[in-house]
Amino acid sequence: MYLPDHFGEARTDELLALIAAYPLGALVVNGPDGLDANHLPFLVDEASGGAKLLAHVARSNPVWEQAADGTQVLIIFRADDAYISPNWYPSKHESHRQVPTWNYRVVHVHGRLHVRDDERFVRGVVARLTRTHERRAESPKPWKMSESPREFTDQMIANIVGIEVEIDRLVGKWKLSQNKEARDRSSAADELEARGEDGIAGAMRETTGGDR
Repeated sequence: MYLPDHFGEARTDELLALIAAYPLGALVVNGPDGLDANHLPFLVDEASGGAKLLAHVARSNPVWEQAADGTQVLIIFRADDAYISPNWYPSKHESHRQVPTWNYRVVHVHGRLHVRDDERFVRGVVARLTRTHERRAESPKPWKMSESPREFTDQMIANIVGIEVEIDRLVGKWKLSQNKEARDRSSAADELEARGEDGIAGAMRETTGGDR
Protein backbone atom coordinates (compact mmCIF):
# COMPACT_ATOMS: atom_id res chain seq x y z
CA MET A 1 0.00 0.00 0.00
CA TYR A 2 1.34 3.42 -0.93
CA LEU A 3 1.75 5.26 2.36
CA PRO A 4 3.04 8.85 2.54
CA ASP A 5 4.30 9.71 6.02
CA HIS A 6 1.59 12.26 6.72
CA PHE A 7 -1.15 9.62 6.15
CA GLY A 8 0.47 6.89 8.25
CA GLU A 9 -1.22 5.66 11.44
CA ALA A 10 1.05 3.48 13.58
CA ARG A 11 -0.76 3.40 16.94
CA THR A 12 -1.68 -0.22 17.54
CA ASP A 13 -4.64 0.64 19.78
CA GLU A 14 -6.15 2.84 17.07
CA LEU A 15 -5.67 0.18 14.40
CA LEU A 16 -7.26 -2.54 16.52
CA ALA A 17 -10.09 -0.16 17.44
CA LEU A 18 -10.88 0.35 13.75
CA ILE A 19 -10.97 -3.42 13.22
CA ALA A 20 -13.35 -3.81 16.16
CA ALA A 21 -15.60 -1.03 14.85
CA TYR A 22 -15.53 -2.23 11.21
CA PRO A 23 -15.03 -6.00 11.59
CA LEU A 24 -15.88 -7.14 8.06
CA GLY A 25 -12.47 -7.85 6.58
CA ALA A 26 -11.37 -9.01 3.14
CA LEU A 27 -9.16 -12.08 3.68
CA VAL A 28 -6.77 -12.26 0.72
CA VAL A 29 -5.03 -15.59 0.09
CA ASN A 30 -2.75 -16.63 -2.76
CA GLY A 31 -4.26 -20.06 -3.44
CA PRO A 32 -3.86 -22.71 -6.14
CA ASP A 33 -5.97 -20.63 -8.55
CA GLY A 34 -4.22 -17.35 -7.73
CA LEU A 35 -5.36 -14.51 -5.51
CA ASP A 36 -8.71 -14.99 -3.80
CA ALA A 37 -10.64 -12.83 -1.32
CA ASN A 38 -13.24 -13.85 1.24
CA HIS A 39 -15.24 -11.28 3.19
CA LEU A 40 -15.55 -12.34 6.83
CA PRO A 41 -16.43 -10.71 10.16
CA PHE A 42 -13.37 -10.94 12.42
CA LEU A 43 -12.85 -10.68 16.17
CA VAL A 44 -9.78 -9.20 17.80
CA ASP A 45 -8.68 -11.96 20.19
CA GLU A 46 -8.43 -10.27 23.57
CA ALA A 47 -6.90 -13.38 25.16
CA SER A 48 -3.86 -12.96 22.91
CA GLY A 49 -3.54 -9.27 23.70
CA GLY A 50 -4.66 -8.36 20.19
CA ALA A 51 -2.03 -10.55 18.53
CA LYS A 52 -4.61 -12.71 16.75
CA LEU A 53 -7.80 -12.36 14.73
CA LEU A 54 -10.56 -14.98 14.84
CA ALA A 55 -13.26 -15.86 12.31
CA HIS A 56 -14.98 -18.80 10.67
CA VAL A 57 -15.85 -19.92 7.16
CA ALA A 58 -18.39 -22.32 5.68
CA ARG A 59 -17.07 -25.86 5.50
CA SER A 60 -17.98 -25.79 1.82
CA ASN A 61 -15.61 -22.83 1.29
CA PRO A 62 -12.40 -24.31 -0.17
CA VAL A 63 -10.12 -21.69 1.41
CA TRP A 64 -9.61 -23.64 4.63
CA GLU A 65 -8.45 -26.75 2.74
CA GLN A 66 -6.39 -24.97 0.10
CA ALA A 67 -4.40 -22.75 2.46
CA ALA A 68 -1.54 -24.61 4.14
CA ASP A 69 -1.05 -24.06 7.86
CA GLY A 70 0.93 -20.86 8.40
CA THR A 71 0.08 -19.43 4.97
CA GLN A 72 0.84 -15.73 4.68
CA VAL A 73 -2.36 -13.73 4.28
CA LEU A 74 -3.53 -10.15 4.03
CA ILE A 75 -6.75 -8.91 5.63
CA ILE A 76 -8.09 -5.49 4.67
CA PHE A 77 -10.42 -3.50 6.93
CA ARG A 78 -12.01 -0.25 5.78
CA ALA A 79 -13.89 2.41 7.73
CA ASP A 80 -15.98 5.27 6.31
CA ASP A 81 -14.80 6.91 3.10
CA ALA A 82 -15.91 9.90 1.06
CA TYR A 83 -15.29 11.94 -2.07
CA ILE A 84 -13.82 15.38 -1.35
CA SER A 85 -14.64 18.18 -3.80
CA PRO A 86 -12.08 20.99 -4.26
CA ASN A 87 -15.01 23.40 -4.06
CA TRP A 88 -15.19 22.66 -0.33
CA TYR A 89 -11.76 24.22 0.30
CA PRO A 90 -11.75 27.98 0.94
CA SER A 91 -8.24 28.15 -0.52
CA LYS A 92 -9.52 26.82 -3.86
CA HIS A 93 -11.57 29.96 -4.40
CA GLU A 94 -8.48 32.08 -3.85
CA SER A 95 -5.88 30.25 -5.92
CA HIS A 96 -7.81 27.58 -7.88
CA ARG A 97 -4.97 25.17 -7.08
CA GLN A 98 -6.90 22.24 -5.62
CA VAL A 99 -8.12 18.97 -7.12
CA PRO A 100 -10.66 16.30 -6.09
CA THR A 101 -9.58 13.49 -3.80
CA TRP A 102 -10.99 10.62 -1.73
CA ASN A 103 -10.59 10.33 2.04
CA TYR A 104 -10.63 7.04 3.93
CA ARG A 105 -9.20 4.98 6.76
CA VAL A 106 -7.93 1.44 6.22
CA VAL A 107 -5.96 -1.17 8.13
CA HIS A 108 -3.96 -3.91 6.42
CA VAL A 109 -3.24 -6.93 8.59
CA HIS A 110 -0.32 -9.12 7.50
CA GLY A 111 -0.29 -12.47 9.24
CA ARG A 112 -0.29 -16.26 9.16
CA LEU A 113 -3.45 -18.31 8.73
CA HIS A 114 -4.22 -21.32 10.91
CA VAL A 115 -7.28 -23.53 10.47
CA ARG A 116 -9.04 -24.53 13.70
CA ASP A 117 -11.38 -27.37 12.81
CA ASP A 118 -12.47 -28.25 16.31
CA GLU A 119 -15.97 -27.88 17.72
CA ARG A 120 -15.03 -26.12 20.95
CA PHE A 121 -13.05 -23.39 19.19
CA VAL A 122 -15.72 -22.81 16.55
CA ARG A 123 -18.54 -22.69 19.10
CA GLY A 124 -16.57 -20.16 21.14
CA VAL A 125 -15.96 -17.91 18.11
CA VAL A 126 -19.63 -18.03 17.09
CA ALA A 127 -20.76 -17.25 20.65
CA ARG A 128 -18.40 -14.27 20.90
CA LEU A 129 -19.38 -12.92 17.49
CA THR A 130 -23.04 -13.25 18.43
CA ARG A 131 -22.66 -11.50 21.78
CA THR A 132 -20.61 -8.69 20.26
CA HIS A 133 -22.95 -7.89 17.41
CA GLU A 134 -26.22 -8.46 19.24
CA ARG A 135 -24.95 -5.89 21.75
CA ARG A 136 -24.12 -3.48 18.93
CA ALA A 137 -27.57 -4.05 17.41
CA GLU A 138 -29.04 -2.69 20.68
CA SER A 139 -31.83 -5.24 20.67
CA PRO A 140 -34.02 -5.09 23.80
CA LYS A 141 -33.73 -8.89 23.93
CA PRO A 142 -30.41 -9.99 22.39
CA TRP A 143 -30.53 -13.30 20.52
CA LYS A 144 -28.63 -16.18 22.13
CA MET A 145 -27.48 -19.47 20.67
CA SER A 146 -29.36 -21.27 23.44
CA GLU A 147 -32.67 -20.11 21.93
CA SER A 148 -32.26 -22.60 19.06
CA PRO A 149 -32.70 -26.37 19.49
CA ARG A 150 -29.42 -28.02 20.42
CA GLU A 151 -29.48 -30.38 17.43
CA PHE A 152 -29.96 -27.42 15.08
CA THR A 153 -27.06 -25.49 16.65
CA ASP A 154 -24.83 -28.56 16.56
CA GLN A 155 -25.50 -28.99 12.85
CA MET A 156 -24.76 -25.34 12.12
CA ILE A 157 -21.50 -25.55 14.07
CA ALA A 158 -20.54 -28.72 12.18
CA ASN A 159 -20.98 -26.84 8.89
CA ILE A 160 -18.34 -24.21 9.65
CA VAL A 161 -14.58 -24.18 10.27
CA GLY A 162 -12.59 -21.87 12.53
CA ILE A 163 -9.93 -19.45 11.29
CA GLU A 164 -7.14 -17.96 13.39
CA VAL A 165 -4.71 -15.37 12.03
CA GLU A 166 -1.51 -14.60 13.91
CA ILE A 167 -0.75 -10.93 13.31
CA ASP A 168 2.77 -10.20 12.09
CA ARG A 169 2.26 -6.59 11.08
CA LEU A 170 -0.42 -3.89 11.11
CA VAL A 171 -0.33 -1.08 8.55
CA GLY A 172 -2.75 1.82 8.90
CA LYS A 173 -3.53 4.62 6.48
CA TRP A 174 -5.64 7.54 7.67
CA LYS A 175 -6.07 9.68 4.53
CA LEU A 176 -7.99 12.58 6.07
CA SER A 177 -6.70 15.76 4.39
CA GLN A 178 -3.77 16.09 6.83
CA ASN A 179 -1.82 17.66 3.96
CA LYS A 180 -4.32 20.54 3.70
CA GLU A 181 -4.67 23.78 5.62
CA ALA A 182 -6.69 23.58 8.85
CA ARG A 183 -9.42 25.80 7.38
CA ASP A 184 -9.71 23.55 4.32
CA ARG A 185 -9.97 20.40 6.46
CA SER A 186 -12.59 22.00 8.67
CA SER A 187 -14.65 23.25 5.72
CA ALA A 188 -14.57 19.84 4.02
CA ALA A 189 -15.66 18.18 7.26
CA ASP A 190 -18.56 20.65 7.51
CA GLU A 191 -19.69 19.69 4.01
CA LEU A 192 -19.53 15.98 4.81
CA GLU A 193 -21.54 16.44 8.00
CA ALA A 194 -24.18 18.35 6.04
CA ARG A 195 -24.46 15.27 3.81
CA GLY A 196 -24.84 12.94 6.78
CA GLU A 197 -21.34 11.47 6.50
CA ASP A 198 -20.54 12.00 10.16
CA GLY A 199 -18.05 9.14 10.55
CA ILE A 200 -15.46 10.36 8.08
CA ALA A 201 -16.10 13.99 9.06
CA GLY A 202 -15.43 13.21 12.71
CA ALA A 203 -12.23 11.36 11.83
CA MET A 204 -11.04 14.38 9.84
CA ARG A 205 -11.67 16.70 12.76
CA GLU A 206 -9.57 14.47 15.03
CA THR A 207 -6.48 14.87 12.82
CA THR A 208 -3.93 17.55 13.56
CA GLY A 209 -2.38 17.85 10.10
CA GLY A 210 1.22 17.46 9.04
CA ASP A 211 3.40 14.47 9.93
CA ARG A 212 2.08 12.18 12.66
